[in-house]
Amino acid sequence: MFENLFDIDPAASEARLREQIEQLERLKSAAAAAQARATAAWREKRHAAEAGAGVPAHNRGRGLATEVALARREAPQQGGRFLGLATALVHEMPHTLAALEAGVLSEWRATLIVRESACLSVEHRRELDARMCADAARLTGWGDKRIEAEAKRIACELDVAAVVDRSAKAARDRHVKVRPAPDSMVWLSALLPVREGVSVYAALKHAADTTFDDRTHGQVMADTLVQRITGRPAGQPVSVMLNLVMADTTLLGDDEAPAWLQEYGPLPAAIARALTGDAARDAATKALLRRLYRHPRSGQLVAMESKARIFPKGLATLIGLRDQTCRMPYCNARIRHHDHAVPAHRGGPTSAVNGLGACEACNYAKEAPGWSVTTSEVDGQHKAEFVTPTHAVYRSIAPPLPGPPVRRTSVIEGRLSIDLVTFDAA
Repeated sequence: MFENLFDIDPAASEARLREQIEQLERLKSAAAAAQARATAAWREKRHAAEAGAGVPAHNRGRGLATEVALARREAPQQGGRFLGLATALVHEMPHTLAALEAGVLSEWRATLIVRESACLSVEHRRELDARMCADAARLTGWGDKRIEAEAKRIACELDVAAVVDRSAKAARDRHVKVRPAPDSMVWLSALLPVREGVSVYAALKHAADTTFDDRTHGQVMADTLVQRITGRPAGQPVSVMLNLVMADTTLLGDDEAPAWLQEYGPLPAAIARALTGDAARDAATKALLRRLYRHPRSGQLVAMESKARIFPKGLATLIGLRDQTCRMPYCNARIRHHDHAVPAHRGGPTSAVNGLGACEACNYAKEAPGWSVTTSEVDGQHKAEFVTPTHAVYRSIAPPLPGPPVRRTSVIEGRLSIDLVTFDAA
């Protein structure tokens, strides 16, 4: 069925090219189903091996979700979703798995069905699976929203109390996050209970509906959000803590090397200078400088050491600026922990070389039995090597800071502030 699918003939007819795309899409779904079967089998083998080794039931499979994500070259935080999806499809939802294998469902749409059934008992989940996907042909033409809505409807019919209970518990997961957007913008998003979320949106919409100036409806809503949270009009400098790193030559306008803003990433030089200029001009804020030194070739910050078991604030900040995000390969999560690659109880030093920035999930995952992490610094490059219980090896190298490596780096403090000790390359 899938013969010669990867040979693309530019001279083929449009109909043939469409058929090829359709077949490749079905192949992707079939591959996802095979991945699910392999993942479920891997989980069973790991749990059996750990049971035989006397590992307590609640600790079995620890770190496996991270291994699954790494094998898929995905962010480790996604590993739990992949593992849960595979377990549910193989052991509890055979019709959904068959629809995925046949190419009727994509992996994401199968995930939506599994997600909406997660609060149900195994018996109810199997019933939802049969009602939803036993006749897979009826799913043809259904989009994400319809798949999700139908799964929700069936779940409510089977056990509305479980659905309501899950909604009540979901409020504990409320949070706010920020991620980079194109053109020096950011996406600021909040996961809120429906009542609060709708109320916030309604308040912003009302402000926009009753404001008449040269701004668009969306611009008024965005500006109102900023003003109500910060207490200052949009565009006016606000006393907040930001970590902005830039070369002194960039700060003074001698070159246009990009800066680096924590929680965002590379920032054009003109915008970085504008941020520091705003802080300098506003009486309620301040902009101070500290001098850091980088390796002349790699562009990374140089090492510091401490005799303390816990990373002191200055060293932890250095590691955070050096690593920028969690150092586990493929992970883009913000750094929550500053951890020893070689644990302190095994003689690992509290140093920049042995230190790693990690998100909470990845830090706990690498502490599972069978994992090992080593670090090194070669020619100014900080390298980390992660070895999993199945002996897979994954490596990551800390990214260089912005600007030409041979120049000094300034960290802007005050409104754009960090608490960092000054150190030199010695």
